[in-house]
Amino acid sequence: MRGTDGVTRSPGATRPGGPPGKAEPKRGTALALAVVMTGVLITAVDTTIVVLALPEIERGLHVALTSVIWVIIGYLLVITLLASQVGRLGDMFGRVRMYEAGFVVFIVGSALCALSWDEASIIVFRLIQGIGAALVTANSGAVIADLFPPEKRGKAYGYNGMGYSVGAVLGIVLGGLIVTYVSWRWIFWINVPIGAVAVLVAFRVLRDTGKRERRRIDLAGMVTAGLGLFGILWAVTSLATTPLDATLVGFIVGGVVCLVVFVLVERTRSDPMVRLSIFRVPTMSPSLLASLFQGLANYAVLFLILMYLQGPRGLSPLDASLLLVPGYLIGGAIGPLSGRMADKVGPVIPATVGLSVQVVALLIYAHLGSHTGLWLVVIGSVVNGIGASSFFPANNSAVMKASPREVFGVSSGMLRTFQNTGMVFSFSMAILIASRSIPRQVAFAVFVGTAKLHGHIASIFTSGLHAAFYASMSFLALASVLSAMRGRHGPVRHVDLPVAEHLGSESHARSRSLPGLAGKGDTPHQTAADPS
Repeated sequence: MRGTDGVTRSPGATRPGGPPGKAEPKRGTALALAVVMTGVLITAVDTTIVVLALPEIERGLHVALTSVIWVIIGYLLVITLLASQVGRLGDMFGRVRMYEAGFVVFIVGSALCALSWDEASIIVFRLIQGIGAALVTANSGAVIADLFPPEKRGKAYGYNGMGYSVGAVLGIVLGGLIVTYVSWRWIFWINVPIGAVAVLVAFRVLRDTGKRERRRIDLAGMVTAGLGLFGILWAVTSLATTPLDATLVGFIVGGVVCLVVFVLVERTRSDPMVRLSIFRVPTMSPSLLASLFQGLANYAVLFLILMYLQGPRGLSPLDASLLLVPGYLIGGAIGPLSGRMADKVGPVIPATVGLSVQVVALLIYAHLGSHTGLWLVVIGSVVNGIGASSFFPANNSAVMKASPREVFGVSSGMLRTFQNTGMVFSFSMAILIASRSIPRQVAFAVFVGTAKLHGHIASIFTSGLHAAFYASMSFLALASVLSAMRGRHGPVRHVDLPVAEHLGSESHARSRSLPGLAGKGDTPHQTAADPS
């Protein structure tokens, strides 16, 4: 029997009462969390599995080397552009509804990718797949925030992170097996049955519990924000394949102008896509910026390590990826423990310590050479996995705890936008750094695993990677400072007030005391800015 709170129950089960945010029955909530984890898992599988299949896609569809890269970055670009917008739609029309719709779109996109016949078709179909992934990932954090009270969300986000780690490992293993023994098309076909089962289970288990915001769609905000992000991100991703020219500069300038217009538009709208006052919450801006710089550093390192293993060390894409599996596995196991710690002591300590641990991992990577033992890569992978798994649950929990319940979708979407912006920038940064020491065409070939490097060229390339690792350390150090800043504001209180009351107009927001947004009669929960 299906309860009105969205959890499938056996006959005779009693629906819990009480205000929103109370814990659901353990069994039903665990099943609901498993469904959300499945969404994260399947999108993670698709990220790593496609990287391994790039050489076969290039050969099978006769795709140019500079174009096959867009099979990856086009997918990331769409998720980044749409995350905040579809998060807003989740607040308006139901987060679970948007989450389930995302699965359906993702399945359709996967089937179309499997049926691709040329360069244009697979890139376009990957964009469709990215739309589905944006709906799933942008709303998953909001669904978890609806399911769990603030003091238990860290652990839930830890399990969600474990889903990503398991998915990344499955993508590596399945990708290697499928590409080697079957066909690259099956890396997309495999999503169809998994996604179909997930949709059916989600329909039975999940139901929207958050209050829907019946408001007008902020078309002006969506258009200006979308064009602004598109202009900047398109230019940055294009730098991976073409040199900087007047056209790309125009995209960047146009993107910045659109984002300025977006801010001006949002300040005057009665129903804005993003209420800018939310950035006045002391934990919100540091948490989002920390996720941006962590993504910029972390994903650049992933690309650079793969290029190091496939270029100077001559490993195949599968063998290179398998060396990173221990880091994903141990990181996945650490995630729930880190999330539980964030629930107990606040997010500042686990998030900041996690970022510092990642700096140690980069120090290890910075000592890699042309003849270094590959065991050092495994150690670096494990250390990096522990650090990342300590950061993500705590940081995600901090963002959602600082958000009013009515804008969980927007907040989750903004977090995904900041994270993916870092990812997109990091990919371009990795290619740009690599192409400073070797021709760009060779850098592409190294990344997709179709070229090896030897002798003097390998040494030059490795030296360039060392510089990139040190640059990534600086981004992680900046993220650590931002993460620690959350502790200096004192405890911030979480309240589920209506958005207009919680944030109000700009003048009203300035008149309210921050930190501490609790209104009269509220029972606040201590949250993201515990001074721990």
